[in-house]
Amino acid sequence: MEYNKDWDLDTLIGGAENRGGMLISSTPLKKLFERIERIAPFNVTVLIQGESGTGKELVASALHRLGPNPRGPFVALNCATLIGQLAESQLFGHVRGAFTDARDNALGYFRAAQGGTLFLDEVGELPLELQPKILRAVENREIQSVGSYQSFHVDVRLVAATNRKLRSMVTAGTFREDLFHRLNAVAVDTEALREVREAIAPLVAHFLTLHSRVAGKSITHISARALQILTGYDWPGNVRELSHAMYSAVLMADSYRIDLEELPQHLLADESAVALDHGPEELDARATTVLEEQPGAGALPIGSGLDQMTRSALLKSLERTRGNRQQAAKMLGISRQKLYRMIARYDLASAGRRP
Repeated sequence: MEYNKDWDLDTLIGGAENRGGMLISSTPLKKLFERIERIAPFNVTVLIQGESGTGKELVASALHRLGPNPRGPFVALNCATLIGQLAESQLFGHVRGAFTDARDNALGYFRAAQGGTLFLDEVGELPLELQPKILRAVENREIQSVGSYQSFHVDVRLVAATNRKLRSMVTAGTFREDLFHRLNAVAVDTEALREVREAIAPLVAHFLTLHSRVAGKSITHISARALQILTGYDWPGNVRELSHAMYSAVLMADSYRIDLEELPQHLLADESAVALDHGPEELDARATTVLEEQPGAGALPIGSGLDQMTRSALLKSLERTRGNRQQAAKMLGISRQKLYRMIARYDLASAGRRP
């Protein structure tokens, strides 16, 4: 990477495609979208699993847009917002007089989504006592409003999402096994951003373009060193965190470009840990061991610092493993996530990989 170079945002977006509301910019994302395209035409219940911020609602929206009823409503409910005794009414509606303050009839989320898609986000947060009623709605396509003896047929496609391990919850007795199997008719897994780092640069460009337009600014470039920080960061909040970080950078920008000064401070603080997963003495010893194991590696120049030794050890481990990240991380005794950040820091993305 050329550190004195600015990257044009259009160049960074490159061949990324906006399909079904999703920016497809890497092989894993292409495979994800291909799976969505295969599933979407069939009115089958889908369970989307992945970490928070990985775009599960975007996947649900794409399933709706490409599904059999794209003109129907898309209704989203975060199950964590269901309120105690009112939860059943929120889901299935109520009739007037069903309880105190029930002055009018209410449809509820299921009937509001009639002829379309109901997206139950954070489905692992469903109260246990509500789960049998959700199961009945999924199995029979029928619901009963609170205070009514009448059943309503609902023509709704159900898509659920969770960042929790539902199988573990089933074992622990906090989630019904029969409901889990009903929701898990077809599963879609979303990738954490740290696992698809090639998607970070196009997403950075996409969000900078989007947010600068909203903020009334004209940001067209980002510095190479700022982009290096962004591609090396682990993004525990995934795409949502990245979007917020780029919005913050846009607000801080005074010119057409984003540099280190505009990035959120916690990203820059994290840079200090990029190269060192262990203390200097431990990494120095590991680096020396790796170098000594290489045929003809030779000694480092006298006076070279720990930074150069770290880069050399990283380069040698990548060459020895022919670019295999998992093996190189194991050889160095560091996590794979740290290895990715070190590769970005030292511009070694192609090291060890043969054409």
